[in-house]
Amino acid sequence: MTFEEAVEFAAEHDIKYVQFYRKHIDPSDPEEVNLKKLEFLEKHGVKAYTIGVSRTSMDKEENRKLFEVAKLFGMEMIVVEPKDQMIWGNLEELVKEYDIKMVVHNHGTGTTYGNPATVKQILAERDHRIGVCMDIGWVTAAGFDAVSTYKNYGDRVYDMHLKDKRLDVMADNGKPLDTFIGLGNANYAELFEELLEDDWDGVMAIETDSKEFAADPTEFVKAAKVFFDSHVEKKGECCKH
Repeated sequence: MTFEEAVEFAAEHDIKYVQFYRKHIDPSDPEEVNLKKLEFLEKHGVKAYTIGVSRTSMDKEENRKLFEVAKLFGMEMIVVEPKDQMIWGNLEELVKEYDIKMVVHNHGTGTTYGNPATVKQILAERDHRIGVCMDIGWVTAAGFDAVSTYKNYGDRVYDMHLKDKRLDVMADNGKPLDTFIGLGNANYAELFEELLEDDWDGVMAIETDSKEFAADPTEFVKAAKVFFDSHVEKKGECCKH
């Protein structure tokens, strides 16, 4: 989707918070371009709460563009996945300067942050405003339990990707198959228990790696909202979607 189509789709499905990425909001664009996009968001009652997964570099001033665009849109955090862990030094400096959270996203086995222990080490060494965007689907695909992983991060999980994968079926790329939320192997029942117990107040962003779902996300998004609401309504309210 284009930026405008994505915003209209979110508004149509009563989604108030959206995680955009560079195709939709480009930190390198002139400010007047992004101000028009901000106006479009406000018109439709949608908030760009974050941007990601965002590219980062050893060039601090290049990374500064991410923080400037986050500041412009009033974003709560920036989602990143630096391949070179040396980048965290200048990112932390920018986090402190702008007082905007930065969260590390995980993909699957063989990626830089595929093992939660690597993420935990980043958290131990960095400012508390540096936290986690926990991709539930990829945590599961890497062979880890979502609940144990969430609890092990303590209070540093600031964002989540609401995603599910089947471990018994492989996609064409040889990786676990994306499926409707709740129909895969992610431990959602216990995870929602923990989120409600903790009164977790982050955003769970409905996301998919499936080209089929992405081509027409309507049913996928509707089903994800129903799944989310069915768990929240059992115990009370938590989280935003």
